[in-house]
Amino acid sequence: MILRGHPQEPRDTKQVDSHSQTEVTSDADGYARIGDTAVFRGHFAQIHIDAARFSTDDFNPFHDPIKWRRIAGNPFTGPLVLGFQYEALIENLLLHLPNRVADEAFAAEQALTWTHYEFTFASPLTPGERFEASVRAGRYKRAPAPAIAHRVLIRAMGHPVLLGFVRRTSESPGLPVPDHVPFTHPLRQAPDRLTRNEWFLKRKFASTGHAKNFLAGSLANPADWFDELEGRVNFPDLFAPALLSCALLEQAHASGHDFFNAPLVYAAHRISVHGPTARALRSNEPMHLLVRAPKPMLGKAGLSGHEARISSLGLIYSGQEDRLLAQAEVQLAPLAVLLRDS
Repeated sequence: MILRGHPQEPRDTKQVDSHSQTEVTSDADGYARIGDTAVFRGHFAQIHIDAARFSTDDFNPFHDPIKWRRIAGNPFTGPLVLGFQYEALIENLLLHLPNRVADEAFAAEQALTWTHYEFTFASPLTPGERFEASVRAGRYKRAPAPAIAHRVLIRAMGHPVLLGFVRRTSESPGLPVPDHVPFTHPLRQAPDRLTRNEWFLKRKFASTGHAKNFLAGSLANPADWFDELEGRVNFPDLFAPALLSCALLEQAHASGHDFFNAPLVYAAHRISVHGPTARALRSNEPMHLLVRAPKPMLGKAGLSGHEARISSLGLIYSGQEDRLLAQAEVQLAPLAVLLRDS
């Protein structure tokens, strides 16, 4: 993550993308299609941050309009946009791709039931800072294993904010598999906020209201996902994984972590979501969030070339049947290391 002392000047929202000279379509909400790319240009306000953090119970002081000032050595000039807000905006941009119908047809033909979100956080955004988010058209692959891959990018003036890929495959996650998870099924029989060894269980319940607020806070139109009159109930892939922040925060708080004097920031997310399970999620269904306490990433270079990152694993099960909805690896880095190496 790049440390910046002052926000950049706002980007001209009418600038033509460097990859194309023609905007195919655009609307007043900041969304546009430029060639084969879906683009959003705009900014987050504090009300968007509040909607996202309240709907996911994220109490990280980095996002609080008052508490961010109490973080020791904080170089940022205001509250930070949530990482999951970026990611939900990226997921929403997939709906705006010109070739979306063809993508869905190929995914159905090839049984691409898993979607893998691979994101690296490069620098933060603060309220009012203009940015551009883009998702490129998917690249199809049939052999040796079928897949669709989209390159994604969020950038502010002169610097990247988030980089990564969204891949759809028929394969289960390629993420690290826990050796042993000390919880037995059915998970509904375990009490909420249960700690066993290095694992923590947090229980949430699906809520269309919370999902709508999360989408609105992520600059997405909730009506694209939910419409009571049309009978549309479609929880986004990344709504349930966004709740992992709450689980990690509660686990850290229970262990005595000092959020103000030992702050951590996201470095990268690797999230795999099982599409049919996410689409089947309904309001009031239980979601069981299992998170493993962060561990040093031995043998892997962290930020600025140093072995500074720590990694936590997350598993999300939904419904009475404990269906695996998502698996995630969350990589974090101590702010003190970023300050030392900047």
